[in-house]
Amino acid sequence: MKAYVFDASALFAFLQRKPGAPKVSDILKEAVRGHTQVLMSAVNYGEVYGRILRDHGAERALTSMLAVQPLPIEILDATPQRAFQAADIKAKYKLYYVDSFAAALALEQKATLVTSDSDFRKLGHSLAVLWLKV
Repeated sequence: MKAYVFDASALFAFLQRKPGAPKVSDILKEAVRGHTQVLMSAVNYGEVYGRILRDHGAERALTSMLAVQPLPIEILDATPQRAFQAADIKAKYKLYYVDSFAAALALEQKATLVTSDSDFRKLGHSLAVLWLKV
């Protein structure tokens, strides 16, 4: 089964109806049908909540995250092993630590990373990336 890892920008694209939203929506529909698996690090999930909280306040942040809960996105914990792998990626590719969790999860799960964040270009061809329009 094809697996995808969403970083924060993928979920933001979907929630904010940005140009990448249709592609994210297509992936989610395939997950509902059982044809794909969608994963997200709890760190990146928290990043989404934190940004909405900062920009729009607690009520909207909670409402947004409640709207996300029914989606077929499996949120995976930041285990010590994943934290170390993220730190290795951060050091090697000069990514932000939070972004490194998405990359680490994609590598661990042999999944395609879904993002609009150009910082991931630093990884070169070390993992598959589906680039969203910005």
